[in-house]
Amino acid sequence: EEAPRNARGDAVWALWLRFSLRDYGFCMGTLFLFCLGSLVYQLNGGPPKVLLDIRQYLGQSTFADDHGPQTPQVLPFPSQVVYNRVGKCGSRTVVLLLRALAERHQFSLVSSDIHNKTRLTKHEQVDLMRNISSIPQPYLYTRHVHFLNFSRFRLEQPVYINIIRDPITRFLSNYFFRRFGDFRGEQNHLIRTPGMKDDERYLDINVCILENYPECSNPRLFYIVPYFCGQHPQCREPGPWALERAKQNVVENFLLVGVLEELEDVLLLLERLLPHYFSDVLSIYKSPAFWRMGNLTGTVKKHTPTPAALQALFQRMRFEYDFYNFVRQQFHLLKKKIGLRSAAKELATHNPLLDPEDAEQGEDLQGEDSWLEQP
Repeated sequence: EEAPRNARGDAVWALWLRFSLRDYGFCMGTLFLFCLGSLVYQLNGGPPKVLLDIRQYLGQSTFADDHGPQTPQVLPFPSQVVYNRVGKCGSRTVVLLLRALAERHQFSLVSSDIHNKTRLTKHEQVDLMRNISSIPQPYLYTRHVHFLNFSRFRLEQPVYINIIRDPITRFLSNYFFRRFGDFRGEQNHLIRTPGMKDDERYLDINVCILENYPECSNPRLFYIVPYFCGQHPQCREPGPWALERAKQNVVENFLLVGVLEELEDVLLLLERLLPHYFSDVLSIYKSPAFWRMGNLTGTVKKHTPTPAALQALFQRMRFEYDFYNFVRQQFHLLKKKIGLRSAAKELATHNPLLDPEDAEQGEDLQGEDSWLEQP
């Protein structure tokens, strides 16, 4: 009985020794390969090519990259900007500048091609705001659209910027652009207004104004204020309610609303307030290549109505001028706060019928910067 028990113990010991020697050999072999790999790594100044190929095939991320805490991206502030550009207020120029700046400063620029849908239903507002909020930051989104209140729908409110111009000058520019286009030679006026008959296309602007054609009367003359008032139906009705709401939004939601007549100062302020978007904007704006490109967008066949027609327009656009003068005052106040001085005339209010300098210039009201227009 003693002999079988010893034989059984010897067998177990031999089996354990065999597996132990095998494990020991495996460990030593692994250690040898590791040392050899380390030697090759050091002699060649890096890992073997086969390891690099495997890494490239599997992807560049490591376990820590996939499972560890993500390194947060440091974003500039603000990193969400919306430019709800007003038609025929120089936005074509600004969009051209933004394209050059986006390439230089690496921010996301989304410029919508929708020109004729500024008023949206509630569902359209929500869809658009969600799409805007999903753009990779930092972003700048631009479109012809009335003010959108993101916070109303519990979305993060972006910073707004915009530019406006003298309301009568804007109206005249739009009136002639719809009929005769610009110097690009694309006949885009025929594309935009294909159903316009010759009687309407060649309608004398004085007749349009003095005989109260719909295009030259309210509510169609009430154009700038709704861009700042918002999407409420009452924003489309000329009156004190829409005017005051637009002013309130300018103060609370717009970082800057500039005036086209002082465009260089607008660009300077944008460079100060949003350097990660507009740094070097003036050097691009003043470059000969940019001006050659911009000079093609001037409206053709544009001329000034008679004094009687201008007086009628001014009376019909009194809410537009009230808002325009408010924006100019805010703009000049901001320039003084920042310490920006310019040669631009800074009157408390602007009346195109009372400024002798403008009256003498006549067509020069829109001559010098007539190419700064966006349909």
